[in-house]
Parts: sequence; structure tokens; C-alpha cells
Amino acid sequence: MADMGSFREAVTAWAAGGPGDPARELAARLTVKVAVLLEGPSDVAAVGTLATRRGRNLADEGVCVLPMGGAMNVGRFARLLGPSGLDLRLTGLCDEGERRFYARGLERAGAAHQEFFVCAADLEDELIRALGVARVEELVREEGDLRALQTFLRQPAQQGRTSQQQLRRFLGTKKGRKIRYGHVLVEALDPDRVPAPLDDLLASL
Repeated sequence: MADMGSFREAVTAWAAGGPGDPARELAARLTVKVAVLLEGPSDVAAVGTLATRRGRNLADEGVCVLPMGGAMNVGRFARLLGPSGLDLRLTGLCDEGERRFYARGLERAGAAHQEFFVCAADLEDELIRALGVARVEELVREEGDLRALQTFLRQPAQQGRTSQQQLRRFLGTKKGRKIRYGHVLVEALDPDRVPAPLDDLLASL
């Protein structure tokens, strides 16, 4: 049975140079309305967790949350999914340092009017600031990663960095860790402490 996961896979294959017909057919069958373009699977985990916490099923609403495999791919996905392609509404998250790059990619795809929400450094940075360093360290301990964190903090490269910078870097040091903590950190947020970019993104859908 076709579902939003099938559409996501079809779009990813299309962006990699495959045929576009499977994505077009699924978009029509599933009545896809919005594509949420995110840099990677950790962002997808965070968005999905917050949606679930708020009692929403984005797939049922015609919203596809899609990891692009890196910010450099935004122009390609915008061309396929935006006004010159499937004509879906586009939105998503981008990092402050990549804002101009996103603007150029969207403009070239004829999607300059589409609204993206900007994180200061990245979404992990936003979540760490929202929770506070002490709470994130507590979550790391609960997840069984305290020893790995302590080993990481002894590395010379981490000396002189702030605790927030160290934690942000730690989350990306092992495959799959950022994805897991994308869920863990959002799950731990107080309802009134959701970072503005993530909160505004969900409110816009």
C-alpha cells in the first residue's frame, strides 16, 4: 500500500537522477500538499516527535517531512517539488549560516516566496539552549552515554569551547546519535520551551 514513506523514497530517488513518474503518481494518489525540506534525519526525528506530542499525523494531513541529505541539495529538491515541479508548498528549517544559500536555491527554483524557518547554528543548538546544558547532560546520562561524553570532553579539541558547543559537537560524533537525540531532546521539552523555529514550523503546517 502506498504511503508517505513511499513518496519520500520516490522523491529521494528522483533527486538522485531517477525517474519522476513514481513521485508524481504518488503525490496525486496521496494528495500531498506540503513538503517540509530538512537537512537530515535528525531534524526529521525532531519534527516528527513534536508533531506526535501535539496529536498530529502530518502524513494524514498531506505533509511530507523529507530529509534532503544535506543543505547543498535544497535547490534540487525545490526544483522537483516546488512551482516548476510538483507545485507543492515548500517549507522547512535552515541554519543561519546557510540562509543565503537557501535563498539562492529557492529563487532559482521559482520558490523564493516560500517560507523557511531559521535556526541560530542548527536545530541541535536550539534544543540545547531551550533545555539548558544541565538538563541535556542529565538526558545523556539517562541514555547511557555519560562515559562517552566524558571521554569526548577530554579531547584537546574540546578545550576552550563552551559546554553548549561541546554538547552540540558530541551529538554528531557517532552515527545515529543525532537522530536518537533529535527525538530525546524534543520529548524532554516543556511545552512552552519549544525553540521558535521548530514551533513556528509546526504552527505553519
